[in-house]
Amino acid sequence: MKRPIVLILIGLALGGLVLLLALRFPDALTTRGDQIQLTHALLLVAVIGGAAVLHGRFRARDAVRHAAIWIALGAALLLGYSFRGEFQAMGNRLMVELLPHRAQETPGGGVAIRAGDHGHFVAEALVNGVPIRFLVDTGASDTVLSPRDAARLGFDLKSLSFSRTYQTANGTVTGAPVRLEEVRIGPLAVRDLRASVNGAEMKRSLLGMSFLGRLGGYRVEGDVLTLIP
Repeated sequence: MKRPIVLILIGLALGGLVLLLALRFPDALTTRGDQIQLTHALLLVAVIGGAAVLHGRFRARDAVRHAAIWIALGAALLLGYSFRGEFQAMGNRLMVELLPHRAQETPGGGVAIRAGDHGHFVAEALVNGVPIRFLVDTGASDTVLSPRDAARLGFDLKSLSFSRTYQTANGTVTGAPVRLEEVRIGPLAVRDLRASVNGAEMKRSLLGMSFLGRLGGYRVEGDVLTLIP
């Protein structure tokens, strides 16, 4: 098979592939940026393949085989781009199953948190940019930081005034009032949040009504807690 014929066949195969996928997935290349990226990729494939054939690096049979490989890779990439939304949703779902404390954004701009094996809802929030894991407690009036988490946020425990008193299932405890610049879970952010630092060690910080009450609402359906903006 002559080299010009091989080049023509490669060009026709690439063109046919693009046409077929464009007809099958009309929304995949709707923006100018997507079209430019595809054009650059096709030109790169054409230049590399054409140079290899013209300079005799491959026999005709090898050129056809390598062209088929390039076409298959291009098809896989374009299909992956076309279904990127589905793949992202699948990935998010997998992350929620493996890491239940990671909030999953909902279509309405809220977040969903799946209960852990212990049946409690644990949410990872960014507090002043620092990741902190909270036990969501609708029975707690304040958001309560453990001394360990408070130290991670830069609070000097020795200079705090533990003047606030709380009645808990374990008895009376004291807390030091503080303000948190921002507490963010996914797209939800509450600024200048009232909180307190617990006077005794605790296993995990609590995300209480001082945070939940400033949202649009929340609901529990089965093992999923949804925070509403």
